[in-house]
Amino acid sequence: MSELTAQDSKQTSLTVKALSLLKQLIATQSFSREEEQTAVLIETFFREQHIAFERLKNNIWAKNRHFDEQKPTILLNSHHDTVKPNKSWTLDPFSPLERDGKLFGLGSNDAGGCLVSLLATFAYFYDQPNMAYNLVMAASAEEEISGRDGLELLLPELPPISFAIVGEPTEMQLAIAEKGLLVLDCIAHGVSGHAARNEGDNAIYKAINDINWLTTYEFPNVSPTLGPVKLSVTIINAGTQHNVVPDVCTFTIDARVTEQYTLEEVIQTIQNNIQSEVKPRSIRLKPSSIPADHPIVLAGIALGRYTYGSPTTSDQAVLNCPSLKCGPGHSGRSHSADEFIYLREIEEGVDGYIRMLSQVL
Repeated sequence: MSELTAQDSKQTSLTVKALSLLKQLIATQSFSREEEQTAVLIETFFREQHIAFERLKNNIWAKNRHFDEQKPTILLNSHHDTVKPNKSWTLDPFSPLERDGKLFGLGSNDAGGCLVSLLATFAYFYDQPNMAYNLVMAASAEEEISGRDGLELLLPELPPISFAIVGEPTEMQLAIAEKGLLVLDCIAHGVSGHAARNEGDNAIYKAINDINWLTTYEFPNVSPTLGPVKLSVTIINAGTQHNVVPDVCTFTIDARVTEQYTLEEVIQTIQNNIQSEVKPRSIRLKPSSIPADHPIVLAGIALGRYTYGSPTTSDQAVLNCPSLKCGPGHSGRSHSADEFIYLREIEEGVDGYIRMLSQVL
């Protein structure tokens, strides 16, 4: 058997095993923070492929057999937690069902298809010697809730990462940038008084002035892939009764931040321009990107893929390295009733990942 035929056979075998694993994952409940049993399934997959692995809580990770500390490292990552099924499901979300070329089941699209395709890809390259990069595969938990015991917990245990491929459903197109998420709780302070008399200092009016600034301000740096930073006031609360001038008005800003700014820069700009007190809930979910001329991006383009900016967040937000979001499936099916992935998309995912990585490894 020629080397090429042997490699093709290996890829085909791993694709079959990936599909089998995906069905097992669907059949096993793995809501965020409840991923113990799907972690066991991933451990079993690694054992069957004779791959050494480690586990940290519900995160499973492995390094390629010929890992060399002198070489840069590529991280392959996707998650095995799911959201809870919504009430519109007509099928059993935990019963994998093949029908009309589709595989139905909770987590099939988000992000089970990506995860098993990356696991198969990692197994494909695991024994390969003399690669230009190391490979690390991380199957992480708590992505759907941006939890602290997922990839963020695991990162300090991993070797330094040169760049990452994060598996999320993109139809194998190349999301080279992703907006970060910043939630700001703001408090406008006034002085209470009787509404019938000319007294007090209405906190609502102060909040309105600040909100007017927020709705008209435009951050000058615009991302070529993600567009402008977007600020939206999504919650406002004030007052206790009709005849009392409120002394406090609270409102919440949802800020979608591009790679043109750090979260801290956005916070500082807002603080410098409004009177209200500004309190960020978190500065963990950072914007992410990878250069359009990065070798892994060019490898994808050579396969006929296009680049774009993604409006949705993922575990890229906790990475401190260039990262590409790419995977089989369609983002519009995520979190939907009767979620599915096409069977051909698993094959295309494994093949696409292997062909892209072959260009850089």
